[in-house]
Amino acid sequence: MEQFKKALRLEYFTVGYNLLEAVASIVAGGLANSIALVGFGLDSIVESLSGLVLVWRLRVHGRLSADEEERIEGRATRFVGASFLLLAAYVLFESVRKIITGEISDPSLPGIVIAVLSLIVMPVLGYKKYRLGKEMGLSSLVADSKETFVCATLSVALLAGLTARYFLDFPLADPLVGLVITAYLVKEGLELVRGEECGDDCAGHGK
Repeated sequence: MEQFKKALRLEYFTVGYNLLEAVASIVAGGLANSIALVGFGLDSIVESLSGLVLVWRLRVHGRLSADEEERIEGRATRFVGASFLLLAAYVLFESVRKIITGEISDPSLPGIVIAVLSLIVMPVLGYKKYRLGKEMGLSSLVADSKETFVCATLSVALLAGLTARYFLDFPLADPLVGLVITAYLVKEGLELVRGEECGDDCAGHGK
């Protein structure tokens, strides 16, 4: 029971951090006219929704039958997947539009700070979730930890684009990172819609 409480605390922190990151990224992106930052923030919102699904799963553990849990979670994850795909369409449109029109984003120091913080927080958080998930034999938490590591990787792309714009005055950095984020959103969205989001780690998802 204590391990489930630890897992819940980690997920609550993940959801809370992602929501704060989303607000900060979208505001900073709006001020700098940066589709990369806005896309990163929108991704954080959907990641929060995905985290809430796992929070629910942990809270109802043992209260519902395995079939009921799988049915409800399946609907929720497909909704999250559809949200990823809708956001991907928006980020793709804006990124391509910026490339075609030559619209330039402003350098964003707050955006660089957001990316650096994410690079510090996400790997540590992912490791804690992975280790606890393995100790508990909880495949869903292990799978979620991998999503957290992927978010850290996405932060690398964001940081590269923002620093290239800030220090090297490379105007295409922003829409190019937007395209990278689009590819990630499409991949995650399709996996969720198809029910492939956890891969082998979701075997025994209801443990």
